[in-house]
Amino acid sequence: MSQSVPSGRQSPRLYVVTGAGPVGWTVAEQLAGAGHRVRILTRSGSGPSHPQVEKRPMDVSDPAGLGEAFRGAAAVFHCIHGSRYNAEVWARELPAAEQSVLTAAGEAGAVVVFPESLYSYSAPDRPMTEEGPRGARGGKRGVRTALLKARAESATDTVSVVASDFFGPRVRGAHAGERMVKPVLAGKSLMVIGRADQPHTFTYVPDLAAAMIAAADRPQLWNRVWHAPSGPALSQREIAGALANAAGARAPRVTALPGWALRTAGVFSSDMRELAETLYQFERPFVMDSAASQAALGQAPTPLNEAAAATVAWWGVQKQ
Repeated sequence: MSQSVPSGRQSPRLYVVTGAGPVGWTVAEQLAGAGHRVRILTRSGSGPSHPQVEKRPMDVSDPAGLGEAFRGAAAVFHCIHGSRYNAEVWARELPAAEQSVLTAAGEAGAVVVFPESLYSYSAPDRPMTEEGPRGARGGKRGVRTALLKARAESATDTVSVVASDFFGPRVRGAHAGERMVKPVLAGKSLMVIGRADQPHTFTYVPDLAAAMIAAADRPQLWNRVWHAPSGPALSQREIAGALANAAGARAPRVTALPGWALRTAGVFSSDMRELAETLYQFERPFVMDSAASQAALGQAPTPLNEAAAATVAWWGVQKQ
């Protein structure tokens, strides 16, 4: 994997990371591994155990204390998400938290780097590029559109790095997370949503983290949207097969829950209703093109066999 991080031979810089999910944790690990100081802010005080990492309990949705926490930081990596996968929760929680972070980071003179999704892309039926339209409306898609608009209007420097569905170490609640990896490792059949054989881009989380770090260190890339280096689109069946191959397991039998069934379930379950909103991503090709960003960042996606092996290895040491 080609990663561009600030050289550890320079004086250590301070970077702040909000959130310790798979993205925030991985960003913090990569920065600390490059010899830089990292302050990670979470409600629980969690984060990587490393001598360069300071774990500070803090609710970053509360602006009190952010100014002191950000002071001296070269960049803030804002990696928190909503407390639930729900459009109303996102609309209630995310805009206010982002505005607090943008205000405090601006006062500290730090750029804010955001991991972003493809939800706002309003022409997903063709390969999505950095120059494509991002004007989706309604539900979770509309929330992401509004967040991108607010960042563009902010006086604080920002950079948003877009990823497709995650896979990799620490990724649990994702389509290629535990609901795929656990059955694959157990030699069981697997059920996916939509269609099992449609091309779909998946992003390896360490590649996203490396792209965010590289973008933070290059002012010429700020105040734009970039794409995390991501490999060729795979069907859900193909990525499950790659994980099985890495584990030395047989390719799983993959079946698909059709859209009509998921939409029917949504009548009775709000969680299924929220999931059904993204069916368009799995019923038809859903392809993100990262060629322009790879050139700008000087990075390439980790080869699939290496990424799958690292994913399987991480799951192998988890308590099942």
